[in-house]
Amino acid sequence: MSWKITAHAPRDVVQAALVAHEDVWDWDPEIVIAGSEIAEDKPHDWKLEAWLPRRPTKQDKAAVAGLFAYGAPALGVEKLPDTDWLVASQSLTQPIRAGRFHVHTPDFPPVDEPGMRDLLIPASQAFGTGRHETTAGCLAMLTLMKREGVTVRNFADIGTGTGLLAFAAMDLWPRALALASDIDAVCTQVVEYNAEANGFAMGGGAGELVMTVAEGCDSPLIAARAPYDLVIANILAGPLIELAPDFARICAPGGHLVLAGLLETQEQAVRRAAFRAGFRLARRAVNGDWSILWLRRRSAR
Repeated sequence: MSWKITAHAPRDVVQAALVAHEDVWDWDPEIVIAGSEIAEDKPHDWKLEAWLPRRPTKQDKAAVAGLFAYGAPALGVEKLPDTDWLVASQSLTQPIRAGRFHVHTPDFPPVDEPGMRDLLIPASQAFGTGRHETTAGCLAMLTLMKREGVTVRNFADIGTGTGLLAFAAMDLWPRALALASDIDAVCTQVVEYNAEANGFAMGGGAGELVMTVAEGCDSPLIAARAPYDLVIANILAGPLIELAPDFARICAPGGHLVLAGLLETQEQAVRRAAFRAGFRLARRAVNGDWSILWLRRRSAR
């Protein structure tokens, strides 16, 4: 049995609530939230949805309402049929095309076009399917880096989720040493499944992907395989700021750092943290309201 709380508000209000959620350290992990527009022809009218495995209590509703800085809109509560609604909604998400990549769930057919790499990512309650604008922006940025002659022999994807960005980097630089990490141990099985489904090898050699569970960069394996000439982190603005010194420690001088998961309004704070850690901006892109940053670590003098 599952339940859902829904709040309707303008786009900027819902996005601010999602950002506020990042800073709630004691958030109940059983409450999964997401924000989206209510219809394609109403891009400024959004809804915040919260899924729960139980009837919402007063405390649950207060937690959701508390994400809105200037008073919550009316909250709708409904009991859902015995269906995994988050997975079901994601399974019908339209495919995306970004850079040289076409990403889709099993509900949509692959493409067979010259120069396009098809990636199949099944719907997943925990991690979504990579449709988020930040993931699409990363795919486009990685494609641009390859096109502009960036050479990658050793990379790390921090906060990998489904493994999608790691797979994209492996496709672009097929002989590279590849590492993916996530704070959630469940990701290991998810990444292994998706690697097999897309024809990528797991292992520790060139052209193979090794997976580790770690909080940020805090892993003996991440440290042992450093320095990396490419680090990818599509997470959230707060962790990106906190991890900037760690990214500098594992990134080789002159190496590349791709950051995403930050709203355009959060970009300056993330860039300041990266600059203090020794990175400079190489390129930036905006996809919707989200920034994607390509940075270079300053070379040792």
